[in-house]
Amino acid sequence: MDNLNVHQNMDLAIRLFSELNLDDSFFDSLKNSYPEFEEWFKKKSANKESAYVFMDENGHVLDFLYLKNEEEEIKDVSPILPSKKRLKVGTFKVLPRHSRRGERFMKKIMDRAIADDVDEIYVTVFPKNELEYLIKSFENYGFQHIANKNHGERGSEYVLVKNMREVYGDIVKDYPFVKSKGVKKHILSIRPDYHTMLFPDSILHNENSYDLVKDISHTNSIHKIYICWMGNVDQLKKGDLLLIYRTSDGLGSANYRSVVTSLCTVNEVRTYNDFEDEDDFIKYTNQYSIFSENDLRKWYRYKNNFTVIKMLYNVAFTKKVIRKILLDEVGMDSDMYWGFCPVSDEQYKHILKLGGVDGRYFVD
Repeated sequence: MDNLNVHQNMDLAIRLFSELNLDDSFFDSLKNSYPEFEEWFKKKSANKESAYVFMDENGHVLDFLYLKNEEEEIKDVSPILPSKKRLKVGTFKVLPRHSRRGERFMKKIMDRAIADDVDEIYVTVFPKNELEYLIKSFENYGFQHIANKNHGERGSEYVLVKNMREVYGDIVKDYPFVKSKGVKKHILSIRPDYHTMLFPDSILHNENSYDLVKDISHTNSIHKIYICWMGNVDQLKKGDLLLIYRTSDGLGSANYRSVVTSLCTVNEVRTYNDFEDEDDFIKYTNQYSIFSENDLRKWYRYKNNFTVIKMLYNVAFTKKVIRKILLDEVGMDSDMYWGFCPVSDEQYKHILKLGGVDGRYFVD
């Protein structure tokens, strides 16, 4: 897979409210929907609070996310919601064409909720036609419409809540939680250049925080599609777990430069025969692919013994587990083929522990 073109990216950043221009046209719809928005924004600015934003090269806001921790009873909704430890999605605006960046925000919400060990996450959204995509996105990840917030003549907002203490047996609705029992575990090797594009959270040297922000791009979606030509990958099943292994970058010994960085859940596996035609293949792979459409078409026509893995990006390790540790402490075999290889349950648990993975991601 040499000389491949890779999509260019834009970065997610944390910005103080005071650094943002309230007169930016991006905020117009929020001002129109919420008369109190300007006062709220100015208060956040005065309190030196911050939000997650995508911005263009001219400093204009493209997408915006504000999160807040709460514990009190929510009285201004019907029915009233009792006191619980909650993460409130205070403001979430992503343009429909930025759906992958919306997924990046969704992952940020989930990671924050895990780190803060909340009981629930909630968001309020007006059920307008232009916001149907947003409501559907939250519902896809397990949020349920359980209450309403009345705004008088402006109508009512849906109160969408995700219970972080329950799972439903659906790997997408239960995201980011991971089920480890009764599924197979494998190491999947990915070259450094592709790894950087697929798993930006996992390239950083942040040892003690979930808040991995630098170098994050809009292609850092929850869903990942990877295409490879390694044997036996087509035997993977939905729910199987993949320990993502970034191969050496050549800047030193592989024992120290090759590392396990992430944990993913297999959602679907397809091969050439599972696609009706080339356009069907492009439609399926291009949405979450780091590769150019030209490369995808070339592979379909001339190198079609591929396997396509669609997976969920559940966890970025806070401590990278190098090959030497895998050999010396985990008991991996140096003579095995590391491109794609099985991992025992005990090895899997050991790797997670070495990776500093928060146990709250796991439901069994």
